[in-house]
Amino acid sequence: MTGPLDGILVVALEQAVAAPLCSCRLADAGARVIKIERPEGDFARYYDRAAKGQSAHFVWLNRGKESIALDIKAPVDKALLGRMIARADVFIQNLAPGAAARAGFDPAALRRAHPHLIVCSISGYGESGVYRDMKSYDLLIQAETGLASITGSPEAPGRVGVPVSDIAAGLNAYAAILEALYARERHGDGAQLEISLFGATAEWLSVALIQQADGHPPQRVGVHHPSIAPYGAFVAADGKAIVISIQNEREWQRFCTEILGDVALASDPRFSDGPRRVANRPVLEAFVAAAFKREPRAVLAARLKAAGIAFGNLNMLDDFARHPALATIATSTESGSVAVALPPGRRAADITDRPVPRLDQHGARLRREFA
Repeated sequence: MTGPLDGILVVALEQAVAAPLCSCRLADAGARVIKIERPEGDFARYYDRAAKGQSAHFVWLNRGKESIALDIKAPVDKALLGRMIARADVFIQNLAPGAAARAGFDPAALRRAHPHLIVCSISGYGESGVYRDMKSYDLLIQAETGLASITGSPEAPGRVGVPVSDIAAGLNAYAAILEALYARERHGDGAQLEISLFGATAEWLSVALIQQADGHPPQRVGVHHPSIAPYGAFVAADGKAIVISIQNEREWQRFCTEILGDVALASDPRFSDGPRRVANRPVLEAFVAAAFKREPRAVLAARLKAAGIAFGNLNMLDDFARHPALATIATSTESGSVAVALPPGRRAADITDRPVPRLDQHGARLRREFA
């Protein structure tokens, strides 16, 4: 299948999550992606065996790529990678800061040698600064940015359940590369891009930074919103939880009247606007919790829907796996087909027949092609 990036060659010296996510999005858009792996393979190949004996992370992030195993310290393989980069439109690398340069692939030097080339370096803290050489994996970045401190229950910090710092960096790198490709179409020059996990996560924490500067940092409130109330999970009579969200005064009035059955509560001065509802959250949530315990979740859901109140079931993963809104695609692997969620903005037909490569599956052919 072709796509909007058909004809674009991407060489990705990548491992783990952030860079492979970026190059996977490029492959989904039709780019040819050559994945450079160390002789033992991308270490994400060995995270688990959940995907029919293969790593779930690797299957998720590496469809549609060509794999070649190179030892870039060996002169022959180093020269081969150099020839690939010379013909590439995009070079992505997420080695430790400075490692690509020490191996002979300094991003600035590559840009001078190949003015058309877009070079994107993904790292934990950036290519300069006092944290440049710090080890940086997703959970470490969640901890360093303070994200973990505002995640979890009041009793303890928590990790976001998916690698959000990796994802933030990968998607920002993807967007930056697309912008650079568009700019190159206009003026012919490539670009040198740097994306860090820390910077990508920090930008997502802008609201928390503003609130911190105001002296009111967000608190850990579990499955509740720190700045809006009532907005969170409440348990129904059958023990199942439902999440509701009240975003404005019209909804608050309607919620009190049609769901709680207490018209007077809508005009109670303790709850007369958003900040007051947050300030009196414990009392307010006690009213809501008591009302919700009177009916099973399915009945509550029907009433909330009829009243036009935003809600969602607090699902477990087995519920999610059967969710009617979930669209999946079958990803081919050497062990068989594995279902993954359909990427946003794509049709299943756009990314069919994009198998996950075996380690060095395309090595012999690529060595001939770039000889």
